[in-house]
Amino acid sequence: MVTGASSGIGAATALALAAGGAKVALFARRGDRLAELADKITADGGRALAVEVDVTSAESVAAGGAAVREAFGRVDLVVNNAGVMLAAPIADVRSDDWARMVDLNVTGALRVIGEFTSDLVAVAAGGGTADLVDISSVGAHAVFADYAVYCATKAAVTHLSANLRVELGPKDVRVTNVEPGFVESELLTHLDRGAAEEVESWIGVAGRLAAEEVADVVAYAVSRARHVNLRQIVVMPTRQV
Repeated sequence: MVTGASSGIGAATALALAAGGAKVALFARRGDRLAELADKITADGGRALAVEVDVTSAESVAAGGAAVREAFGRVDLVVNNAGVMLAAPIADVRSDDWARMVDLNVTGALRVIGEFTSDLVAVAAGGGTADLVDISSVGAHAVFADYAVYCATKAAVTHLSANLRVELGPKDVRVTNVEPGFVESELLTHLDRGAAEEVESWIGVAGRLAAEEVADVVAYAVSRARHVNLRQIVVMPTRQV
């Protein structure tokens, strides 16, 4: 199950997992984009289920979980990818933007984890491989002016992953935290013109990864032997420092 699957890292990860033989449930708000992706996976010989889900709604996540279990049974791999990046200088007090980032990046991830943890534990208890993959960001430990709240939400995801390993590792559920650097995605479309131009100038110096390159890292991590957990992965363009 992949959240934020309508574009970027989420869509690329869904395609990579499906190519590896996984049945993939696609979660996102844009149902039309999900349907197109599901059709592509099916046309390539895979199996996919498009489920229109808003991770900021507990009811929507619960309904999505029920739909996946009805179609495919228990979920054995969760990729927490949905997120938003907004420039929100503290002095501007953009409380709506702060709340949006916290609700989607942190609370949304928690809703998904809460919905599927019992599935992962049950799969592992039965001898299967169970994975929780949280897509964080290098912003979890880097410093970017005007992005303090975004970086704080990603730091929360990274620290959450570390703590969940303590809870879930002894139950044979693997937890992997992936921190990408600059990646080609739709995140820039959420920024106003000035902020987008600033980020583009950073990318002009450092370069950026394709979403497929991050997806390849995720697919590699979850394809390891059951007793091998790649717990923390930072993946960046070579020139990004």
